[in-house]
Amino acid sequence: MKLKITLTALTLFTLCFVNAQEITETKFGKGILNVVAKDSSWSMKFATRMQFLSTTGWDINDGDYSKPETNFLVRRARLKFSGFAYSPKLKYKIELGLSNRDISGASEFTNDAPRYILDAVIKWNFYKNFTLWAGQTKLPGNVERVISSANLQLVDRSRLNSRFNIDRDLGVQLRHHFKISDKFLVREAFAISQGEGRNITTGNLGGHQYTSRVELLPFGKFQSKGDYKGGDLKREQTPKLMLAATYDFNADAVKNRSNQGSYMETSTGFFETNISTIFVDAVFKYKGFSFMGEFADRDADEAIAVEEDGTPTGDIVQVGNALNLQAGYLFKSNWEVAGRYTNLNFDAVVGRALEEQYTLGVSRYVAGHNLKVQSDISYTTEAGEGSGLMYRLQFDIHF
Repeated sequence: MKLKITLTALTLFTLCFVNAQEITETKFGKGILNVVAKDSSWSMKFATRMQFLSTTGWDINDGDYSKPETNFLVRRARLKFSGFAYSPKLKYKIELGLSNRDISGASEFTNDAPRYILDAVIKWNFYKNFTLWAGQTKLPGNVERVISSANLQLVDRSRLNSRFNIDRDLGVQLRHHFKISDKFLVREAFAISQGEGRNITTGNLGGHQYTSRVELLPFGKFQSKGDYKGGDLKREQTPKLMLAATYDFNADAVKNRSNQGSYMETSTGFFETNISTIFVDAVFKYKGFSFMGEFADRDADEAIAVEEDGTPTGDIVQVGNALNLQAGYLFKSNWEVAGRYTNLNFDAVVGRALEEQYTLGVSRYVAGHNLKVQSDISYTTEAGEGSGLMYRLQFDIHF
């Protein structure tokens, strides 16, 4: 009986699948589904993407290179929805993460639930060059963080980003742009957010977070928003440059990396301190050559978390600075070679030695960032002494 039911279900599924097949005008990389209402009152684009990552690492201090640590995982698996509602001036974006890395981090502060939602934001162009964003999305922080993980030049972002970025949060943002001349473009962004990162359900435990960013593009816009994509895949025929700075202030922050990291809990609640973060970055592209430079600095009023009686809790705000320099060249064959240097220079109170990482990567773009294979090898030092060697290989597909 069970066999008959199973065969019947498979038959019905197959028939439905066959009958549902049809030719679509959507091109690869432009979304699986693109729908516009007949009366043009709404639209929706649906897309999905996956990244498969293999990592092999060696502990140089161990001295035994025959026993590397290996790992293979689905690094990212995401669903993306975007479009407009009621009017093209009111846009929206929803992005959901399904991989373990995307949804990890469940805690009492997220109702012990997986963190599926990456972005859930609306964008209202309410007046001329002014656009109001509301919801959960990336804050206007360092350029490397705002670049989508689907559009990176190397396998993953730098250690500057992993230790200093301000990532996503829930709040409102005001965006504006204007021109000084025919080409010189200035963009501004201001944000007020909750201050504790994405998917927090317990309300605001500390103060609020305030972020402002200014971007200068003296030679005009990059092709296809190339200032927020890794590599010069469009091979800019004239030099393009973006210079930018961000200042972020998290009032009464309760996490040890501003709105990221671990909560600084005490026996009576949370340790609170004002945390300031500064980013200065630059992006340059010309005829296949690309350069990205970033500097980050984090400071806190009180870096050492203490109890009410002044006893240290063991938590320390990760204050210090970092530098990231990255460059690459895209050949006409769509092979690219890129290199990166990153250092982390934490303040003495953190108790961590200077860390430097050197990365060399090779990428093959089959269909731009939508279909590519990337690999890189990184050498890490601590206090000038070799500490680790890592090789990564990644396949990326984005419909």
